[in-house]
Amino acid sequence: MNTTTLKNDFAELRRLVVEEGLMSRQPVYFTYKIIFNFVLVVVGLTVLFLFDNVWIQILNALYFAFVYGQLGLLGHDAGHHQIFGKAKRDIAISRICSFLVGISTAHWVSKHNEHHANPNHEDMDPDIEIPILAFTEEQAQSKRGIARFIVKHQAWFFFPALCLTGLSLRMGSMRYLRAQRFAKVWVEYVLLLLHFFLYFTVVFAWLPFWTGVVFVLMHQAFFGLYMGSVFAPNHKGMMIVPRGMKLDFLRSQVLTARNVRAHPLTDFWYGGLNFQIEHHLFPNMPRNKLRTAQQIVKEFCKKKDIPYHETSVLQSYREILAGLHEVSAVLRRKRRLS
Repeated sequence: MNTTTLKNDFAELRRLVVEEGLMSRQPVYFTYKIIFNFVLVVVGLTVLFLFDNVWIQILNALYFAFVYGQLGLLGHDAGHHQIFGKAKRDIAISRICSFLVGISTAHWVSKHNEHHANPNHEDMDPDIEIPILAFTEEQAQSKRGIARFIVKHQAWFFFPALCLTGLSLRMGSMRYLRAQRFAKVWVEYVLLLLHFFLYFTVVFAWLPFWTGVVFVLMHQAFFGLYMGSVFAPNHKGMMIVPRGMKLDFLRSQVLTARNVRAHPLTDFWYGGLNFQIEHHLFPNMPRNKLRTAQQIVKEFCKKKDIPYHETSVLQSYREILAGLHEVSAVLRRKRRLS
């Protein structure tokens, strides 16, 4: 199949989607989402201010982990210009969400755009360059020290490692900002520092010290777990595109992604990212249109003999763990042979 034909495949699919009006902005839907997230924050702060009971605040920390996750998903929508379709307005929403969560918008957009351009592409997708996980045997064999031990048993360490997702995003934000000219990113610096100043001030001004410590640890760990568990099914355990392999845009996006079966609860929890194939094909499509787009994309892939993978929530994690276990087997085999 020649290059022109492959390019025409995606052009044909895009035409079908546009004709259905699925790329049009959704101001009413996103106004609701913005108000909903604002209410979530207010409820959590009210509980924080009114109670100093450690058990109530542990529950509130878990609640705030969910709130941060929802804010992150809204910021993700804005980063893809799904909300207004206008750069300045979408960046403003993205920065507000990033400020509330404590990450850099510029870093997130830069890293995420690289991922979208090269999903699961070896040496090109930053989302498969993780110090304590390996997605190819070559990556596994390159690990040293404690990272090598963790990777050797990475299927067991996977969910605890997800708790570090929030920390990883923040460390990545700081590294990215330090590498940029200050004049270019000073707003991001200010917002990031202001977030942490307000976060720790509010927590420790209103809660007893040890209750505050427990709150912070629980909140940050479960925020990481929530975000990591939403991101992981998207591509982990799916095809890794080796160096030198050339795929057209349509196949590059479909073959490396996994959908999690639609349900109102799943769609809400994943922020539409359970429709990962459709999201990767049309990243600026409003999330509430992805379910409709799925039917078009599935039928089109069937017509073109392109494998389209969709599974349940539990099965997605089984596939991830099986994939991680298989990759790390090379380290366990070496130990048995030595």
